[in-house]
Amino acid sequence: NLEAIAFLRQLNSGIYLDHPDVQVFAEESTAFPGVSKPVELGGIGFGLKWDMGWMHDTLEYFSKDPIHRRYQHHLLTFRALYAWTENFVLPLSHDEVTHGKGSLIGKMPGDDWQKFANLRALFGYMYAQSGKKLLFMGSEFGQWNEWYHETSLDWNLLDFPDHVGLQHWVQDLNAALKAEPALHELDNDPAGFEWIDANDSQSSVVALMRKSSGGDPVLIVCNFTPVTRTNYRVGVPSGGYWRELLNSDAGIYGGSNQGNEGGVNAEALQMHGRPYSLNLTLPGLSALFFKAPPGA
Repeated sequence: NLEAIAFLRQLNSGIYLDHPDVQVFAEESTAFPGVSKPVELGGIGFGLKWDMGWMHDTLEYFSKDPIHRRYQHHLLTFRALYAWTENFVLPLSHDEVTHGKGSLIGKMPGDDWQKFANLRALFGYMYAQSGKKLLFMGSEFGQWNEWYHETSLDWNLLDFPDHVGLQHWVQDLNAALKAEPALHELDNDPAGFEWIDANDSQSSVVALMRKSSGGDPVLIVCNFTPVTRTNYRVGVPSGGYWRELLNSDAGIYGGSNQGNEGGVNAEALQMHGRPYSLNLTLPGLSALFFKAPPGA
């Protein structure tokens, strides 16, 4: 529809000319190229495009019982094939928590403890990925009911520790996202993302690095089974003390308080093609963030 394309180009050009401090998002699910490419370069001119593929793949993966996730590992890694073809935003939107689809926490398998741990791990994995973040209201504290436009959110759930812990986790993820350039600066540049190990499907573990143009990188390791993995070695590019920046299994978030006692010293043992490695404890259903030593 050439007229529609011309209209959208004119609309986006006008918006950004008159209001350069806003963003226009495209909720668009096809592979039509250049949706978030500037008009003067032949694109449609949106600032950001929803990554619907990431949303569907990720929710399908997390809906599986952890014992079956080893067979669905590709759902976590496929996005890297196209992640920088547009300026993507990762949407866990209103569409996924209404019209009979249930709430995000309701999609998680297991008992209540595992549901909360799974959702914390999902949010940690989301914030580790390249792309901006979109989270619909109520999901950040684990509302059980799906969203309904005629009623308020179930704020009374914040009388219960598990829901407060989940909300606190999202608060701390947001704070880290803003404070650490590695987690946001190169969102739309493949130079800002590096797989450390994308292939450990048997353990349902992924390890990746987020980087900025000049600051210290951040390592993220996610364990998507309820099995605690000790002596799990992950390669890193430099020695020194890697501080545990965030741990979704911390007691303040409702977790079991397992982890790495604040950080780990890298050893000069090669792993994953890197000259150093960390010997980690990965709590069950967890996302861990480690900040590299200064100048790494």
